[in-house]
Amino acid sequence: MAAIRTTCAYCGVGCGIKAAVTGPRSVAIKGDVDHPANFGRLCSKGTHLGETVGLEGRLLHPMIGQQRASWDDALDEAALRLRQTIAEHGPDAVGFYVSGQLLTEDYYVVNKLAKGFVGTGNIDTNSRLCMASAVAAHIRAFGEDVVPCSYDDIDHADLIVLVGSNTAWCHPIIWQRIEKAREERGTKLVVIDPRRTETAEGADLHIAVPPDGDVALFNALLAALHDRGLVDGEFLQSSCDVPDGFWNGIDAAQHGIDAVDFAQLVEMACAHPRMLTMFSQGANQSVSGTDKGNAIINLHLATGRINAPGAGPFSITGQPNAMGGREVGGLSSTLACHLGFSAEERADVATFWNAPNICGKPGLKAVDLFRAVHSGQIKFLWVMATNPAVSMPDAAFVREALRRCPTLVVSDIIAGSDTARMADIRLPALGWGEKDGTVTNSERRISRQRALLPAPGEARADWQIVCDLAARLGHGAAFDFSEPSQIFAEYAAMTALARDHGKVLDLTGWADCTSAQYQEMEPFQWGGRQPLAGGFPHESGRAQLVAVQTPAALATSQAYPLQLNTGRYRDQWHTMTRTGLSPRLASHRREPLLEVHPADAGDHGLGDGGLAKVSTPFGEAVYRVCLSDGQRRGDIYVPMHWSRQTGAHSGTGGLVHPLFDPISGQPGFKNVAATMAPVEPDWRAFLLSRLPLTADMLAGTLYWAQSAVDGGWLTEIAGDGAVALDNLLPQGDRSEVADRARGMQRIIVHGADGDLEAAFFLTRSGALPDRDWIAQQFSSPGAEMVELLAARPSTPAPDRGKLVCVCHDVRDQEIGAAIEGGADTIKGVGACTRAGTNCGSCRPIIARMIEDARALTAQAVK
Repeated sequence: MAAIRTTCAYCGVGCGIKAAVTGPRSVAIKGDVDHPANFGRLCSKGTHLGETVGLEGRLLHPMIGQQRASWDDALDEAALRLRQTIAEHGPDAVGFYVSGQLLTEDYYVVNKLAKGFVGTGNIDTNSRLCMASAVAAHIRAFGEDVVPCSYDDIDHADLIVLVGSNTAWCHPIIWQRIEKAREERGTKLVVIDPRRTETAEGADLHIAVPPDGDVALFNALLAALHDRGLVDGEFLQSSCDVPDGFWNGIDAAQHGIDAVDFAQLVEMACAHPRMLTMFSQGANQSVSGTDKGNAIINLHLATGRINAPGAGPFSITGQPNAMGGREVGGLSSTLACHLGFSAEERADVATFWNAPNICGKPGLKAVDLFRAVHSGQIKFLWVMATNPAVSMPDAAFVREALRRCPTLVVSDIIAGSDTARMADIRLPALGWGEKDGTVTNSERRISRQRALLPAPGEARADWQIVCDLAARLGHGAAFDFSEPSQIFAEYAAMTALARDHGKVLDLTGWADCTSAQYQEMEPFQWGGRQPLAGGFPHESGRAQLVAVQTPAALATSQAYPLQLNTGRYRDQWHTMTRTGLSPRLASHRREPLLEVHPADAGDHGLGDGGLAKVSTPFGEAVYRVCLSDGQRRGDIYVPMHWSRQTGAHSGTGGLVHPLFDPISGQPGFKNVAATMAPVEPDWRAFLLSRLPLTADMLAGTLYWAQSAVDGGWLTEIAGDGAVALDNLLPQGDRSEVADRARGMQRIIVHGADGDLEAAFFLTRSGALPDRDWIAQQFSSPGAEMVELLAARPSTPAPDRGKLVCVCHDVRDQEIGAAIEGGADTIKGVGACTRAGTNCGSCRPIIARMIEDARALTAQAVK
């Protein structure tokens, strides 16, 4: 079958993909060389999308409670409950929580239903957790949520500043473009991040800013440039409003970082007016995130470093359609098409939609939305394509809220997510590879996602589910769409309202698009490369500098003396309901790691590779300890991905406070008061099994974490007292080796047909064997039971070491051998091993290995 052009399911880079269907549920993935976001390059997650299109864990049929239902019955029940809620308690007793995983067409119809026909503003999106502060900063500064830059600016910048972004891991294709600019143009790179990440390793300057220290730093940098006469007075006079006393409110001495580092930053900023500042979750996920965004934008406005190639403040989004959702009103704080809630805007929207119940005001933002569910104010909640029971801050509170909700409807692709398990009604939705529609990436580029595979089971498109429900509420005429092209055309026509209200968003050229034109749509960028070059969409036509102040320091205490930071891993996505199915992606980080500075670990009695409990005032979780001198003293770091389905004691959302930015409503995931303590289990074990274990099977353990391997699942386990083998092991014939004196036990389980079903390894005092070799044997049809029980091959194979390059399965020993053989550059290592030649996210590790080898050589020469 010919390859189908579509768009990646993951981050906001919006990479183009060519996908060829190779079987009933198998897809071959390649990058689309003609897509302007990636020119054929893909990261590890995109490369291995084909491993995630199976039907494991899929919700394939509507469910009412625990009973399978027909679509008619499920939708009739949802519509009945929704009508009753509105009749008895009013429209504001209804809430919708949606997702950047939705396509723009899905987003548009659910926003239209909520705000125009149900009459509630209580629809918010999980993009509130990612990019809301950037949105608020754009609106304050420019008058509209417009990203003023394009990826092409990376190619023209002389200085790139990354703020709160581990770009090499989280946006690898952008990272490749930055690398190319550095190599070809000599572009300088500054990384501002509390952690010395893989991105920071190779930067010209890494500034280990204190948590939430960004406002002070950018205010000080702007003050220093002002003192040196580098403010663009002409641009300020012609294009910007500056509040009274603005310059007196910033001080070049109040930067909060090492003085030498600050002086170097000032010199680099002075020398390179083509300066591009790219900021992401590390800046946004803060109780002062909007002020951080405006501090960055202030610097660019005041120095005129905007609306020119290679210059500007560039917010890079986390989800594939965070931008598309923002365009059509997925956030509770806007109507649609970047319109607000003024009387004129509401009237225009009501007329355009012929909406009888247009909502009168903004709705509740995410944190307040779930507080309202908890308090009983919201009695009907529809969650679409997201998992708030894991991803929201203070997750235990959110789970309790969901349990209390009189009606919880969940439409999703996963049957047993933490959120779906609590639903009264579950509706099966289409997933990536089955959906058809559009997404908008970080540079405002709209691309098509196209269906590759037929709908599995009874799954339906999210927009279709919404339209079917709307018809049952009596609004069928307004939701009489038969295909996504019709929805996109209506949305494009609606942007005429945005244009009429002075906004930049304008897609009216697509208002009359036919189905055929929609199918043939090429990626295009609304607003052009510099969308604000013609002026700013404030009523005055001028941009606004915004006075921002350094926030108060986090209140730590003797009980909680540390500062907890959270984030992503290179090869995983959100709560792993998709990436967790890929053995290759799971091999990079099989467990959630607590990254801690060695000195802090010593102070708290932690050892590398041991277990530790992290506690905050909101909850606790257990992680594997990883010592890292890239951590600031006093800071600790944990990943966001593990849920109660993949590691019941490692739910990071349960640690995070519910505090949020007062302007944007975005929670502060990056700076939470915490402490940590060692966990000393009686025994440690791991299990390879064909089927994943459930939380019930692992009840009573101190720690467990599960990841996919070829042919099954690997579960790390630790506990006290007796081992509940009957809970952990499947039925079958058991072969066992035990050394009671050393507390060692190894069990192999074969099924009735003689096939290997499980391999279990436990120790109470010694070391556990190498997982990688045993996992390889587990997936091999010729595995020898004697070798498995011995946990080693009869003829030892060379040790390949730890995985470095997931794209090409290259290990550190192989890279080390290439370096010893004379490969002294990243390109040279790639030529020998293929490592680093695809997504590039492993290149910082390869660079470090090369530097370490050079240092050893130099030491030997001395």
